[in-house]
Amino acid sequence: MESLPNPPVPQKIGAESKGSAANSNRLFDLRSSLSSVKVGARNGAEVKLRLGKKMGSEARLCPKIEYGDGGYVLEDVPHLTDYLPDLPTYPNPLQDNTAYSVVKQYFVNLDDTVAQKIVVHKNSPRGTHFRRAGPRQKVYFESDEVHACIVTCGGLCPGLNTVIREIVCGLSDMYGVTKILGIEGGYRGFYARNTISLTVKSVNDIHKRGGTILGTSRGGHDTLKIVDSIQDRGINQVYIIGGDGTQKGASAIFEEIQRRGLKVAIAGIPKTIDNDIAVIDKSFGFDTAVEEAQRAINAAHVEAESVEHGIGVVKLMGRYSGFIAMYATLASRDVDCCLIPESPFYLEGKGGLLEFIEKRLKENGHMVIVVAEGAGQDLILKSMQSMDHEDASGNKLLLDVGLWLSQKIKDHFSSNKKKMSINLKYIDPTYMIRAVPSNASDNVYCTLLAHSAIHGAMAGYTGFTIGPVNGRHAYIPFCRVTETCKKVVITDRMWARLLSSTNQPSFLSHEHVEDAKKEDEPSTESLENDHDVRISDGSI
Repeated sequence: MESLPNPPVPQKIGAESKGSAANSNRLFDLRSSLSSVKVGARNGAEVKLRLGKKMGSEARLCPKIEYGDGGYVLEDVPHLTDYLPDLPTYPNPLQDNTAYSVVKQYFVNLDDTVAQKIVVHKNSPRGTHFRRAGPRQKVYFESDEVHACIVTCGGLCPGLNTVIREIVCGLSDMYGVTKILGIEGGYRGFYARNTISLTVKSVNDIHKRGGTILGTSRGGHDTLKIVDSIQDRGINQVYIIGGDGTQKGASAIFEEIQRRGLKVAIAGIPKTIDNDIAVIDKSFGFDTAVEEAQRAINAAHVEAESVEHGIGVVKLMGRYSGFIAMYATLASRDVDCCLIPESPFYLEGKGGLLEFIEKRLKENGHMVIVVAEGAGQDLILKSMQSMDHEDASGNKLLLDVGLWLSQKIKDHFSSNKKKMSINLKYIDPTYMIRAVPSNASDNVYCTLLAHSAIHGAMAGYTGFTIGPVNGRHAYIPFCRVTETCKKVVITDRMWARLLSSTNQPSFLSHEHVEDAKKEDEPSTESLENDHDVRISDGSI
């Protein structure tokens, strides 16, 4: 294998990495002048180590990139052998597990990958791939040596307890692990709270409850203290459940673990009720949230149609992405207007929201409006004093668009010029929909996420997030799920389906639509040369 040009120290490639990345943790000390270095790879493919920006002045490796024939690009995840090249391997205990004796193929092929973009043109490149999740024939931990811990961070989400349960049961039933800790109270629980021992018996019924038995919090991330606690407790597998901010924290923990040369696998399970985590098809709890939102929409519809000129306003979660509002609207078929952060709207004037409300009330006698919490914030700030505050996770505290919009509608129809009296009911189930237990679909999904995370950690992979990509679970580098926020694409067919369902105007000018198309459609050059092509929400 071709070596780095004038390397400061000799570099080795671990067996499991298959030549797709350099291994020494000393690579993290390379200066930013080495923004990218290339080494040889098998089959003549070229491996590129891309150094990204780190907190402070140092550089970080992110991610491991391997290029192959036909435009194939593998964005791989780190492996313990990248910085601990002499680790022994052991046979996977699954081969002796009676439950898996009926499985035709125990283990996934080491070279299996999952394509990020599944719809391609005849002559288009193969594009970006991620390493396929699943059990490997060899593992890097013996069952007796595993000391795992689980932590939940950020806001609540349906399915948190299910993920906890399935990690505990999966480690125990599939790999015979007996030492599993629960970290209480989020990240700060590593150094400021007690831990609890988790067993199959203690977690048996927790999936029937909402919330998280471990407790959660925002903020409290002190990387050095957390890693000190991990090292002092002898923990060697860390399962971190949380949103994009939590995954950024997990990435920092992984890098400190690697800097210290510890044999500790860091696995992330992405969690957000807003479904706004990049790359993955869907986050757990989203189906439950949409299903629960139906109750509020149905109540608003009953209230609105029971009186003359009734209006039901329902505010749903969606800080920056309107997926819950969009899917709940499509599922309901009782909604007349859906407002989301990605699609600007205006109130006054021809073609505005207020004019549309008047028209719909004259036609149907009632209407239902669904609004995502992040919608219309620019309009609110124009009419109210800005509240430029953030929560402990750094999320901007939003003004209540539901109350504001309800008042604007009331003011409009109470003016002397209007002869129409309205009866408006405002329903805010925002936190109710995330505090419920997960439904059957999410329970199954949470099981798959937990098991895939376990297989990855046991196989020595680390610094990864697990999630489905085009229906297949894959190991995704932390930086890919934290670099951007997934949003509803208002030039996609799914949003067009919603507009068709509600018969609402788009509220967009021709210039808005053209600008959106330019942002959403990658150029031909980027399709051919850039492996980081963004995909839409997957609608067809």
